[in-house]
Amino acid sequence: MDNAEKLIEEALFEARPYVEYYDRLKSLVRNLWGKSGDMGEFLRLLNEELKRAEEPFKTDIRIFLQKLEAL
Repeated sequence: MDNAEKLIEEALFEARPYVEYYDRLKSLVRNLWGKSGDMGEFLRLLNEELKRAEEPFKTDIRIFLQKLEAL
């Protein structure tokens, strides 16, 4: 597990108490990380997903992004 992957896992852990659809968020994050080659590509894909998402899942993605940025 590289440093970026550790940050993603830690952000998921930190976001868990605040998100409504944790399992869905975890699945999305891991899927997008698997498709991307680096953190920049991952964030681009996640932001595209954020634009398509509907509430309340959109808020869950925002919470995850805030936790990731804080790390």
